[in-house]
Amino acid sequence: DSSVKALASIEVDISNIQEGKEITVLWRGKPVFIKRRTKEEIQKAEQTSMKDLIDPQEDKDRVKKSEWLVVVGVCTHLGCVPIGGKGEYNGWFCPCHGSHYDTSGRIRKGPAPTNLEIPKYEFVNNNKIKIG
Repeated sequence: DSSVKALASIEVDISNIQEGKEITVLWRGKPVFIKRRTKEEIQKAEQTSMKDLIDPQEDKDRVKKSEWLVVVGVCTHLGCVPIGGKGEYNGWFCPCHGSHYDTSGRIRKGPAPTNLEIPKYEFVNNNKIKIG
């Protein structure tokens, strides 16, 4: 049924997101963070040693274009919504129990067991992505 399919995916205009900023959109009732990363944030994420990670994942395996990070904005600990641009790794910080995520959305410190989830998404063109 087409109304169900419509809910399964959304298209998001990303043309107005400045470097270093992020937007939050709702997809299937969950917040999705779309962040346009700075060169510095990308470098930090790419140079992180796997031995420093609780849930080791290379940055390149978490993005389709290094400038753009798309993650489900739900802490993997108890489902709270982390705050962007906060925490010890300048990614996201969940104030509920102190989980710190890096600029790749990977868990670095605190009780969360896994990285922020990457939803299924694709670039429709340079200004638009489709989530779901």
